[in-house]
Amino acid sequence: MKFQIPIGPQHPALKEPISIRLTVEGEVIKDADLRLGYNHRGVEKLAEEKSWIQNIYLCERICGICSHSHATCFVQGAEKLLEIEPPRRGVYLRYLVSELERIHSHLLWLGVAGHEAGFDTFFMYTWRDREVVMDLLEMISGNRVHYAINTLGGVRRDIDETLRGKILEGLAVLKARSEYYFKIGAAEPTFVARLAGVGPLTKQQAMDYCAVGPMARASGIDRDVRKNDPHDFYNEVEFDVATADSCDVLGRTIVRIKELFESYKICEQILQKLPDGPIAVKAPRRAKPGEVVSRYEAPRGENIHYIVANGSDKPERLKVRAPTLANYPATIEILKHGFIADVPLIFAAIDPCICCAERSVELVDARSGEERTLRFSDLRRMANDRARSLSLQRNVAWPL
Repeated sequence: MKFQIPIGPQHPALKEPISIRLTVEGEVIKDADLRLGYNHRGVEKLAEEKSWIQNIYLCERICGICSHSHATCFVQGAEKLLEIEPPRRGVYLRYLVSELERIHSHLLWLGVAGHEAGFDTFFMYTWRDREVVMDLLEMISGNRVHYAINTLGGVRRDIDETLRGKILEGLAVLKARSEYYFKIGAAEPTFVARLAGVGPLTKQQAMDYCAVGPMARASGIDRDVRKNDPHDFYNEVEFDVATADSCDVLGRTIVRIKELFESYKICEQILQKLPDGPIAVKAPRRAKPGEVVSRYEAPRGENIHYIVANGSDKPERLKVRAPTLANYPATIEILKHGFIADVPLIFAAIDPCICCAERSVELVDARSGEERTLRFSDLRRMANDRARSLSLQRNVAWPL
C-alpha cells in the first residue's frame, strides 16, 4: 500500500525550510517531490536598487557558508562590465580566500555527514579543525563568516610575512588532520557500510539531470569550472579535479576529502607565488550597457551570476543560479528506491543551501483576482511550453 509522508517545511532533519513529499510503500520510497518557496527573500529585486559596490555585500548574504563564492561570482562579472582588471596581488588574495572558504565548507559538510550517519565523534573532530581555517579567515579579513574581502577592482585587505607564515602553519595542521579523515572516510568499516550504496546516481543520470560539483564528480564526471573555464589565475596553479566512481554518498564524501588536499595545494602555491604590488585599482561608478555571465566553482558546485548593465550606477538585472538549485533534479532521482531512514543522509550529501536556491513565484489572475503559487515543476513546464511556442513561431525545432 502506497501513502505519502511529508518532510518539512519545518522538520528536525532539515535546518532550512523546504518541503519534501515522499510516496512510500513500506520503507521504500517510490516517488519524491520537492516544494520550494518557503523562504523567498527577493535578493534579485533588491539588487536592482543598489549600486555596484553595495551589491557585493548583498551577494555575500545570499549564503553564509558560501558568502565569498557569491560575492566573487558577482565581482568577476561586474569587473568585466566596468572594464577594469584587478592587479595580480589582489587576484591572488581573492582566490586564497576562495580556497580557504572551500576548505571550511568541506570540513563543515564532513561533520554534517558524520552526524547524519550517527558518527558524532567524526562530527566533533571535523568541526574542531574547522575552527583552524575560520581563525585564518578572520586573520585575513577580520571576519569569520561574511569576509567582505572583495571590492570592485581587487580586495580590501593585504597580508604581511607574519600572517603568511601563520597561514602556512594552519594549512600544515589541517593537511595532517585531513589525512586522518581520509583513512576514516575510506576505511572505517561502520562508516563506510552506512554510506556505501546510499543515494546511487550513475554517470549518465548525473549528466542527464545536469548535476554539478561534488555531486557530479562523485559519479565520475570530470567537470570543474576552475579547469573547464578557467580565468588566468587558475591557469597559474597546479591542481587535479577530484573524482570518484562509486556514484553514491560514500563517493561524495571521498570527493570532498580529496578536494581538501587540492585546496591545500592551491593555497600553498598562492603564498609561494604571491606577487608584489597593489591589491586594488579604482573602479568607475557606472558600467556601459551590456550583459555578462559569470561562472565560479563554489564548494557545492558551479555558481552562475547573470548581470545586465544599462549605463547607470546600478545593475538592471541580476540572476543567480546557485549550485543547490542545479542539483535538485538529481536529488529527486536519488531519493527514489531508497529507504526513509536514508533521506537525511541523501539530502545532506548534496550539501544543500536552501536559502541560496529559494525561488517563489505567485500568479494573480487579473480578471478573477485568484492567486496561485507555482512550484518548481510548474515553472519548468511553463518555460518549456513557452520555448516550444516560440520555436514554432520561428519554425525552429525545439529539442525538449
